[in-house]
Amino acid sequence: MLLLVLVLVAAGTVYFARGYFTGESGPVRAQQGGGERVVPVEVAKAEQKKVPVNLDALGTVTPIANVALKARLETTITAVHFRDGAHVDKGDLLFTLDCRQIEADMKRVQAVIDGAQASLEQAQRDVQRYSDLVDRNATPIVTLNNAQTAVNVSRATAESNRAQLENLKVQLGYCSIRAPIAGRISMANVKVGNFVRPADTAPMATIIQTAPIYVSFPVPQKNLPAIRQAIAAETATVQANIPGDAKRADGAVTMIENSVDASTGTAMIRATMPNQDELLWPGTLVNARMTLRVEDAVTVPANAVSVSQTGNFVFVIEDGKARVQQIVVERQVGDESVIASGLKGGETVVTDGQAFLANGTRVRIQTGGRPAPAGKPAGT
Repeated sequence: MLLLVLVLVAAGTVYFARGYFTGESGPVRAQQGGGERVVPVEVAKAEQKKVPVNLDALGTVTPIANVALKARLETTITAVHFRDGAHVDKGDLLFTLDCRQIEADMKRVQAVIDGAQASLEQAQRDVQRYSDLVDRNATPIVTLNNAQTAVNVSRATAESNRAQLENLKVQLGYCSIRAPIAGRISMANVKVGNFVRPADTAPMATIIQTAPIYVSFPVPQKNLPAIRQAIAAETATVQANIPGDAKRADGAVTMIENSVDASTGTAMIRATMPNQDELLWPGTLVNARMTLRVEDAVTVPANAVSVSQTGNFVFVIEDGKARVQQIVVERQVGDESVIASGLKGGETVVTDGQAFLANGTRVRIQTGGRPAPAGKPAGT
């Protein structure tokens, strides 16, 4: 009797083990009231559609322009015309400096010009008078020459002071510091009443251009040929988002660094983002996704793909039964897997309940929660 029991136990073990390791009907095909067991599963269709070819990388937001504002005169600040951290447009008045000394110098130089102009007119009249006298031999020629020299001296004096006046006007323009670019301005490092000079090391304020803006990120050197082709075809686009934020900023690839970093084997890519809503902030780390092109491919939900020792596979439903179909996964886009081979599109694949399936298991398609049949899951 003991020997008979041991033989029956060994036979049962061999039977169940054969179903577990070969994919044949094991516990899933256990008899229930004389009928074949049916496993409830959830399914989806393998679709053939246009799928983007993407490259993901971690990038950095860098400004296109960054301007440090400094004084070009040694004088005092009389007014600050912006709010710290505000957006400023090109040409906006930011600082006003004390310009009273320059204005006084301009009046003095203008007086010198007026005097030189009067002397010039007097000398020109003398030249005219002496020319008539010389024609009548009523005065020596040297008198006429002296009058002509006086004309030249007065004219030179007037021109010299006009040049000095123009220089003072340029310096007067330095008293009004305006925004050279549009962007976000920092806080004012100096306030009204502070004395500033060109030798100061710290800027009065800084302006950073935020729209448009750059996003720079490294890519492996093996992807450079495909990236260059995409740029030539004008299909290379970039999306960037701050980690944890669902909003994305769109842009286009505008530059590839002219050399590959030998230590990392990567090349730096730069994309220009319009950033009108200022979603991207200078210095921020972002997730960058570059789309090289869009191509036709077969896709299935990522949760439909299972892994075995022989590679990836899916369960395809045919005539109410599950069939193991070996596939090759090319890449994953979002929550979908792009299939390189094994499916043609239109097949019904199992997305939930694979753990209880084997090759040839009868299934029942359902929508809803995960099926949980009793018994040990069949292996694949």
